Amino acid sequence: MVLAHSPYAWQADVDTTVVIPVLSLLYLFSVGQLGAARERVAAYAGSMALLAVAFWTPLHHLGLHYLLTAHLLQNVILAEWAPLLAVLGISAPMARALARSRVWRVAVHPLVALPLWLANYFAWHIPPVYDAALEHQTWLIHVEHACYFATGVLMWWPLVQDVPRRLASGARAGYAFAAFVLASPIGLLLALLPRPVYDYYADVTTRVWGLTPLADQELGGVTMASEQALVLFVVFLFWFRRFLAEEGAI
Repeated sequence: MVLAHSPYAWQADVDTTVVIPVLSLLYLFSVGQLGAARERVAAYAGSMALLAVAFWTPLHHLGLHYLLTAHLLQNVILAEWAPLLAVLGISAPMARALARSRVWRVAVHPLVALPLWLANYFAWHIPPVYDAALEHQTWLIHVEHACYFATGVLMWWPLVQDVPRRLASGARAGYAFAAFVLASPIGLLLALLPRPVYDYYADVTTRVWGLTPLADQELGGVTMASEQALVLFVVFLFWFRRFLAEEGAI
């Protein structure tokens, strides 16, 4: 165990120490009631494992106190990777049960889900908001993390699930491409701006990995933009190839 004052301390987040087991138990209950194939259970387990990595490893301590890069990676796990696996873990009977709710049907509509995800991403990266969440690591930081995961689930739903509506392959390809193009400016801006934009990380006295605040921001921006390019563009190519196959083009 690393000492508590080390940048690499294993500082488990108290809230997610409760939330992750609760989400897991709710899913297991749903599996017992409605059923799910093994691969879906494995996908959901992967989602919970990613949340554990984000909050129960040194990544959490590094992101909250030392490195913007670590916090951006944590946000990517919350907003994209873990939600994707969680949605993949939802079986058809579970999806139909959720679709009985009118609120859920509206929330996962492509014209609602994608704008919500993008608005959430951009809002939390506004410098005063970002700094406030980190400087007052109480309820606000937890709201931020919950919003990332919740809107991430909504964003991935139309791409992965067929209930309450089944999008054509071409529509799904367009949706994934729009997500890729519209989300990319955040990471690119962070990588290209000539000065640090987040005072919280600029004022950190202990520099980890020898990174200056600007170098940390550039590395974080490149990491974020590269991840989105990889994940979202691969999903776009998957659906675009299927669209071409359905049209007899390949």
